[in-house]
Amino acid sequence: MKPFATLLDRLLLTPSRNGKLTLLSDYFRDTPDPDRGYGLAALAGTLDLRGIKPALLKELALEKLDPVLFQYSYDYVGDLAETISLIWDGGRKERVADTDQPRLGAVIHAMNSLGRTQTLGAVRDLLDHLDHSSRFAFLKLATGSLRIGVSARLAKQALAEMSGRDVTEIETLWHGLQPPYEDLFAWLEGRSEKPVLATPAIFHSVMLANPVEEGDLDKLDPADYAAEWKWDGIRVQMSSFGGTRKLYSRSGDDISGAFPDVIDAINFEGVVDGELLVGGTSRSNSATRTFSDLQQRLNRKSVNSRMISDYPAFVRAYDLLFVGDVDVRGETYLNRRERLAHLIESSSHERFDLSPLVAFDSWLQLDHLRLDPPEPVIEGVMIKRKDSVYQAGRLKGPWFKWKRDPFNIDAVMMYAQRGHGKRSSYYSDFTFGVWTQGEEGEELVPVGKAYFGFTDAELEVLDKFVRENTVERFGPVRAVRAEPGFGFVLEVAFEGINRSSRHKSGVAMRFPRISRLRMDKLPRDADRLSTLTAMIGGKD
Repeated sequence: MKPFATLLDRLLLTPSRNGKLTLLSDYFRDTPDPDRGYGLAALAGTLDLRGIKPALLKELALEKLDPVLFQYSYDYVGDLAETISLIWDGGRKERVADTDQPRLGAVIHAMNSLGRTQTLGAVRDLLDHLDHSSRFAFLKLATGSLRIGVSARLAKQALAEMSGRDVTEIETLWHGLQPPYEDLFAWLEGRSEKPVLATPAIFHSVMLANPVEEGDLDKLDPADYAAEWKWDGIRVQMSSFGGTRKLYSRSGDDISGAFPDVIDAINFEGVVDGELLVGGTSRSNSATRTFSDLQQRLNRKSVNSRMISDYPAFVRAYDLLFVGDVDVRGETYLNRRERLAHLIESSSHERFDLSPLVAFDSWLQLDHLRLDPPEPVIEGVMIKRKDSVYQAGRLKGPWFKWKRDPFNIDAVMMYAQRGHGKRSSYYSDFTFGVWTQGEEGEELVPVGKAYFGFTDAELEVLDKFVRENTVERFGPVRAVRAEPGFGFVLEVAFEGINRSSRHKSGVAMRFPRISRLRMDKLPRDADRLSTLTAMIGGKD
């Protein structure tokens, strides 16, 4: 455990990306198998400690501490793993020698081999035996929330730097391999051939677009580019080979189980890039529905027939990577699209359609279309160079995304909660509301929650206001003073808005974030719920 614990400590104190890459590369190079593979899995979010749940850890913590004192401690620290590691003394007074610490691989194997009745005692004994930093590392693994500023992509980039291999090649293999990745490390170090994947329907790294910035389009000829609508769903990849069919998110997560209706309709072999949506395809003459409808089916391991019927899913195809086992990524965008059109035409009209092209002659004309799209679920336009090949990553020039301007409202802070990781000592998650007519007059109704968009300096201002103006506590949540003449007004930007029966206000925002602190305004000057519902009306 000690090398992994040391890595976590150093990553927490290293803000720069290059610094983190160096630490990760050194760890992967110097740590033996299977420890480094389990460390990689933890960093990439693929490690599973099956029998250890937060409830079990809290039960152990309450053996050490009074429940009220534990809740105060947890509220103050803001992170379960850190709270327990701080309060746990294990009855030891002497320092635990580094050589006496168990290896990460041994810990993972031991924990995953335990029966349900054995887990509590085994975790208690392990926490007693580990030193403070190793205990903290183990608890972070168990809770599955490292929050150290390392993404799966950064971990893979570190593997590339360690080995000299291309990160795209590593990502192509990634989803066909399992922890502790011993075959992967053997190939990276030149000790064996490239691993042969167990399933042929693998994920391939996607090509990404850059946002249009001021002056970008002035240098480009509109005749060299094609445009498509940008739909309000999620980017997916359909991969089908040898009878195996998979649906992946843009990050490579296998989401096939939540969308059996899409999987069952795949009648081709190859790899298709597209947008997962709910509603009906253009070929079935049904309306495409909102992201809120799609959310009903996301993050589920399986769905029932009622869910499939109420929220029918389909894929709007953008691009083609493989036809059968033929790699067409090196062909031009227009050639790939022509191939894709033939494939989609012969597929299920209920589950697949082709993303339509948007005709335009000038950037000004496309700008007008972007701002006034034909359907409310369109977020903007995608701009793709006609001769562009399909390359993984975000290259500058071939593809652009040009989104509609975000919506903005002025709202009032109502509740605040502590953040996690480096924000665990700050109130950084804010629930905000707008005014509406209640039974006893004007009242605030919550309409959303945001935890980003502000600077560190602005966070200091927000946190100070919460601490000085708390009027009620609900566990880790604080209600703050919010009256017509006193409170904190936030300018909130968001990408879209829809009706929602799940929220008291009846509306749901898409990607809300705090764009400005409006200390120049009083809460009475904030927007009303009718303003938000009118935005929905403008979309209908």
